[in-house]
Amino acid sequence: MDAKHDHDSSAIASALLAWYDRHARDLPWRARAGETPDPYRVWLSEVMLQQTTVATVRPRFAEFVARWPTVAALAAAADADLMAAWAGLGYYARARNLLACARAVVADHGGAFPADEALLRGLPGVGDYTAAAVAAIAFGQRAVVIDGNVERVVTRLFALADPLPGAKPAIRALTDRLTPTERAGDFAQAMMDLGASLCSPRSPACALCPLAAMCTARKQGDPQAYPVKVAKKAKPQRYGTAYWIERDGAVLLVRRPPKGLLGGMRALPTGLWVDAPPGLTDAPLPAEVWRIAHGAAIHVFTHFRLELVLAVARGDGQASAVQGEWWPIADLESAGLPTVFAKAARLGRV
Repeated sequence: MDAKHDHDSSAIASALLAWYDRHARDLPWRARAGETPDPYRVWLSEVMLQQTTVATVRPRFAEFVARWPTVAALAAAADADLMAAWAGLGYYARARNLLACARAVVADHGGAFPADEALLRGLPGVGDYTAAAVAAIAFGQRAVVIDGNVERVVTRLFALADPLPGAKPAIRALTDRLTPTERAGDFAQAMMDLGASLCSPRSPACALCPLAAMCTARKQGDPQAYPVKVAKKAKPQRYGTAYWIERDGAVLLVRRPPKGLLGGMRALPTGLWVDAPPGLTDAPLPAEVWRIAHGAAIHVFTHFRLELVLAVARGDGQASAVQGEWWPIADLESAGLPTVFAKAARLGRV
């Protein structure tokens, strides 16, 4: 290593793996000692965990593998069933890619995930991180696995002063140096566990960390200063109106277009999401029949913040012209509405 980053890679890997052997998190998608990892479960968990917490994913993962225990079973799932089951996990393009990937594994790889990192990257929706994670964790291949937890551990270990995202190439190079040939999958999971448990964003538990003696940020006295981040810009604000049309104990739901935000999901009818409150400009029924519910559904997407008001109407003969399906209000939770529409629906039931 160069003088600036003269850490002992083998010592770091050894200390981290010894800690992991004692303190590894018990997660339902992980193979226990002596078990062979299931590539399907590894892949499914990695897709679910993108931008979503372990606490949220844990029960949902159990539901998924109970319903679709193999990649072949998932590949055979109806698109609508999968999208409904995904509701609440967010980032719905992942759900569409999940099906596409499962079907590609069955059609192009005989129902078995390839062990090669490059072949994994060729599957729908599988990027550099997921391919490396599956190759390392499921197949024991040496691969460089970097998520947000790994970024935090590495930037603190080496006190990288360059802010993210500019520091990513240096983080990758350093993680590559640290990753051992043997137990690369355990090393990747150990790095993730360390970041999730001890090397947390705020108030890291340095006194318990197996790498404390080798951590430059700790020696500097301010590990929380890393990773350095550029100040975030305020997210654009958008507004929209959702429509609650009710008759005979049911509410009208529509299916969103297959491509685009929340594509393929069941939802309340809605107009465009624009820069100023649109009122009833896109209402599916005449303006005079609507009542505006109290409050608004606020939801923050990756690139903007949405404020959605709800217009409520009782269905009559005019409503039959609106394309959709009438869903029993008492059973609305089973419709698999995306979070933003579930929030809006609660306004209609008050």
